[in-house]
Amino acid sequence: MASILYIEDDREISKWVIDVLKEKGHDVFWLSSGEGAMEKLSGVDIAILDVMLPGLDGFSVGRRLKAEVPDLPILMLSARTSVEDRLQGLEFADDYLTKPFYPEELAARIDVLLRRTQRYRPEKIELGHLIVYPAENRIVDHEKEKEIFLTGKQHQIFHFLLQHSNQILTKEQLYEGIWKESYLDGDKTLMVHIRYLREKIEKDPANPVIIETIRGLGYRIRL
Repeated sequence: MASILYIEDDREISKWVIDVLKEKGHDVFWLSSGEGAMEKLSGVDIAILDVMLPGLDGFSVGRRLKAEVPDLPILMLSARTSVEDRLQGLEFADDYLTKPFYPEELAARIDVLLRRTQRYRPEKIELGHLIVYPAENRIVDHEKEKEIFLTGKQHQIFHFLLQHSNQILTKEQLYEGIWKESYLDGDKTLMVHIRYLREKIEKDPANPVIIETIRGLGYRIRL
């Protein structure tokens, strides 16, 4: 459960979004304008802002929030779809979602931002036959009722993919994100670690479904 600051002046849209977020177990603090937003920041895990607000627009409010709390993830919502608007929003915001949108996409983007910034971690994540307990760094095969133990690098690879779930990560992104050094073309180190990781977490390592290979692109964990 996360605490969400949601700023939107359209009451009909607000009610719909708030209902969606509460169904996902989140607490929502709603404001119809940017006035008073700074006073609501204590304990907030993420801010969701509409661009078209009375008084200060969402861009101005978002910049102020980011200046006050630099690591606060901000998601912009807007019916404005031009490249210029998106670029303006992404100068400070972490994501930009255009209206209309599906509630599942909104919820998924929120989860990705929270995991990426590590301000909030769910109690558990279900991945097929696996249950992951992020706060405890534990992975359990619930069908075999057996805990799975990973080596240091296997753990880093798995959780790096999990933090960027639903995104396709290239070999370069994975290697540089975990080893903290430049990837050399042709280096098989990452592939070897992923092979051994799959042998521990996949039902059938030859046909992996937890860590997907996206041919020609990279790897993905999909929630």
